Amino acid sequence: MTLRVENTLTGEREPFEPQDSESVLLYYCGLTVSDRAHLGHARTWVHVDVMHRWLEHLGYDVRHVENFTDVNEKIVARVGEDDLGDSESAVARGFIGKTLDDMRALNLKRAEVYPRVSEHISDIIDLIERLVEGGYAYESNGSVYFDVDSFESYGALSNQRLDDIEAQGDPDERSEKHSPADFALWKAGGVAPEAVAEHRHDESVEPSPGQTWESPWSEGRPGWHIECSAMSMAHLGETIDIHVGGRDLVFPHHENEIAQSEAATGQEFSRYWLHADLFEFDDEKMSSSLGNFITVDEALDEYGLNPIRTFLLSGTYNSTQTYSEAAIEEATERAKRLERTHERAVAALDGPDARTTVEDERLRDATADTHEAFTTAMNDDFNTRGALAALLELATVVNSRLDAQETYDYRGLKNAVETFEEFGEGVLGLNFAGEPTGEVGVADELVELLLDVRESAREAGEYDRADELRAELEALGVEVQDTDDGPTYRLGATE
Repeated sequence: MTLRVENTLTGEREPFEPQDSESVLLYYCGLTVSDRAHLGHARTWVHVDVMHRWLEHLGYDVRHVENFTDVNEKIVARVGEDDLGDSESAVARGFIGKTLDDMRALNLKRAEVYPRVSEHISDIIDLIERLVEGGYAYESNGSVYFDVDSFESYGALSNQRLDDIEAQGDPDERSEKHSPADFALWKAGGVAPEAVAEHRHDESVEPSPGQTWESPWSEGRPGWHIECSAMSMAHLGETIDIHVGGRDLVFPHHENEIAQSEAATGQEFSRYWLHADLFEFDDEKMSSSLGNFITVDEALDEYGLNPIRTFLLSGTYNSTQTYSEAAIEEATERAKRLERTHERAVAALDGPDARTTVEDERLRDATADTHEAFTTAMNDDFNTRGALAALLELATVVNSRLDAQETYDYRGLKNAVETFEEFGEGVLGLNFAGEPTGEVGVADELVELLLDVRESAREAGEYDRADELRAELEALGVEVQDTDDGPTYRLGATE
């Protein structure tokens, strides 16, 4: 069965046909790093991770790029708060570090690269210059705006007529723009105090104007929409295969990405647009701005990796999901059932009662049925709900066969165990081994011990030895930072 995906641009479920039959270019609109990541972010991360895994399972080389938006008024609003940092870049760096920790703890495959807006200012300026030179954008009082009237298919993604589109951007921009629907590519100056007021957590802190950069039009800052286009093109080229993002970003963010990208290149920007639906908490979108969220680290500490991934994958990526204790408890039981079944099957497989002369047709048929059902579900627009159901059905059969027999079908059990591992671990990202997840396998206790040894060396004046220990830790993926209060560290520091 061919993979089919729900393409927001056409409104159709279509056969997936990448530009290159051997590779897939996948871009995901990543996090604006102004707070800790919450379960709403984790839900989309996990689904994108499973898309990545399934595409690799189908034989594609996946080039997955996921950005960090580290230039934003929400980040500026946090400057000086709670020791987060005294600059926009410092605040962003701290939250990027915590976000990478969360990604590794969720057992996400690494993206090829995590580009940051601040590192791509020259690419952004170059792209804006192309739009101005092509007649798609214009300068006004040091700012630059995209002329939506100049792009004939504007509104196709969100299915809106240009006449019905409301004004975009700050109300103060309206006097500078040719049309209220035009959107900013570059804004002169820094962030105005009133622009960050609604995002501040501590009103006693003096507002920061944020970072600015020189450009041909003014010293200023990039607009939000142009950032993703520039970063995507820098790392994946002018046309990508899959663009993933939240449903709430269809308009204006993704609509504007299409307009500015295709106006600049004359090429299709993305062949398939996949949109994750909302993650709700008490009938509201889970959101940092609303304060109704549970952070990723809190959820993992309370429930663990497998229950959280099972919960998040219990709904399809493009359906609304609601957080509740009951749903988490149900997912926890399902995760434990898969873990126990895998453990029990492995014990039977490696025990004296697994025989090569026993043939259990019921078990073998169930394993074959699981392969078919799991594959059918995943090829149906990455239907993780159906894929999980297939594995749980296999768990039921495996347990019933182990209960009913005194000797077991070795080959049948081996196929079942490999199916749990191939699909449960390899595709859904669960962890049946009970070992540290992600791609950094260093225990916190060991790191703390090595830091203590390093501190003792420093106190004894053995600075060369202390430097050697630090280098050894960094080689293991542990970033050590010396502070006035002693050393701190972060696991999974390398990208």
